[in-house]
Amino acid sequence: MNDEDWRSNARHEMLLERALLLKNIRAFFDVRGVVEVETPLLSHHSTTDPHLDSLSSRFRDKSCYLNTSPEYAMKRLLAGWPQAIYQICKAFRDDELGPNHNPEFSMLEWYRPGFDLYQLMDEVEALVRALSNKSTFSFNRLSYAQAFEQYAGLNPHHASASDCRACAIRHGIEQPVGLEDEKDEWLDWLLTQLVLPSLPSDQFTFIYDYPASQCALA
Repeated sequence: MNDEDWRSNARHEMLLERALLLKNIRAFFDVRGVVEVETPLLSHHSTTDPHLDSLSSRFRDKSCYLNTSPEYAMKRLLAGWPQAIYQICKAFRDDELGPNHNPEFSMLEWYRPGFDLYQLMDEVEALVRALSNKSTFSFNRLSYAQAFEQYAGLNPHHASASDCRACAIRHGIEQPVGLEDEKDEWLDWLLTQLVLPSLPSDQFTFIYDYPASQCALA
């Protein structure tokens, strides 16, 4: 065994930058009266989101699951305490590994009772600007329908599963095994394979007004 195998691969500069990032996130929410909370990472139940897979564990003779996000536990808090809250925690997702995903990652999640969709987008933009030393960031807003019409030539609210399949064929996107006639599955596939890669890479884009059929714990 190499004598240096025990050393961390993390760069000291990156560790300091991350520590400053977390400090600034907390300062951002503190001045806005948003309370930091901590909820359990381990649960008796797996996620209810059909598109996510939970990592399992065991405690004595019982199966447990690591949270895929703190959403469920935080919304339990909100149900009896309508206070603006945020959390920075670890989240875990099985079968996630690639350039944009890891099985273990850090997540910031917050809730603002009384805020509408546009106020929330304003706050996300303010947070990104507060955490960056760049003043050149630009932000764009597209409804789900506008994004599909602009980049896929498809109205997602009126299209059928066969329309989605034809759109995929037209743009040279493969049809994964098992999609068949599930419209929402097709829309999600077109979103990740066609719409999102087509968005301008030099700006942030909010996509809002997703179909009601795709809500999770809403």
